[in-house]
Amino acid sequence: MIRRILAVVLSLCLLAGCGATAASSNLTIYEASFLTLFDTVTTIKGEAESKEAFEETVKQIHDDLEYYHRLFDIYNDYEGINNIKTINDRAGVSPVEVDPDIIALLKDCCRYYEITGGKTNVAMGSVLRLWHDARSEGIDDPANASLPNRQKLEEAAEHTDIGSLVIDEAASTVFLTDPEARLDVGAVAKGWASQRVAEKLPSGMLLSVGGNVCATGTKHTGEPWVIGIRNPSDGSGEYLHTLYVKGGAVVTSGDYQRTYMVDGEMYHHIIDPETLMPSSYWRSVSVICEDSGLADALSTALFLLPLEEGRALAEECGVQVLWSNASGEEFMTPGFQEMIRT
Repeated sequence: MIRRILAVVLSLCLLAGCGATAASSNLTIYEASFLTLFDTVTTIKGEAESKEAFEETVKQIHDDLEYYHRLFDIYNDYEGINNIKTINDRAGVSPVEVDPDIIALLKDCCRYYEITGGKTNVAMGSVLRLWHDARSEGIDDPANASLPNRQKLEEAAEHTDIGSLVIDEAASTVFLTDPEARLDVGAVAKGWASQRVAEKLPSGMLLSVGGNVCATGTKHTGEPWVIGIRNPSDGSGEYLHTLYVKGGAVVTSGDYQRTYMVDGEMYHHIIDPETLMPSSYWRSVSVICEDSGLADALSTALFLLPLEEGRALAEECGVQVLWSNASGEEFMTPGFQEMIRT
């Protein structure tokens, strides 16, 4: 049963009416949301000839996302599935036969690693697990919240070499040769899965999986979708900007999600592989490009880079970017500026 989720703040909020009739057509714009996958809210908007037709599309989207959610899960086992957790559990022991979609994801992750100079590294799992555990404990017991032990972080960092990831495409197996290495695909999984799902959708759909938005073309009328980018300094969900989007992906990484407090200071989940600490260059980074998987990987990498290095990476990849820092300053590429509505 698809549940409608109200009063939820999204990193990227969808701005359009629900149930509005598309001008000069028999199509109506419908909306649905669910909060069951990838630890975030998924929202779908699109035009359909009937509510029943739209609900059928939503069900297919849910089922496809659930399939990817299970494949890329690092915390849970599922009957009959070898997933990322299975690969981690057998690190240093034996190769794991996996679904071709895991092979495809991890091959792209290796490409993202090269593109970002190692900033987006899915082999950071051993380090990220320490932060995850410290954050979970801190949220459960705020009075005793603490940072991960520095020595343990440095020891874990010795096991983040992406070279330990061995992919045998012919045999459809994945093997971590380092028994202490762990994969964590959280920096790319939502965007990658969203892209694959969006590629199967009809034109005129808008899919948001957390901070990952994919548009499969304009509305039937030719009008663009309007997407709002959250102001990271405003807890009420106000927008920095709204954008006109005719297709492609808009992905935001921000420091306002998955946070916890230690001695009065907030710590977020985007960890720099060099410092092993949350990066402080930016409050949020939004990336616009054709591919949501690449946008997801780049939003993480750009969050971890100073402005000039980030501009160089954005230009090299041909993407449009908005950076926002703690002082409220904004920096953007020319192409991003052209898409701003307000």
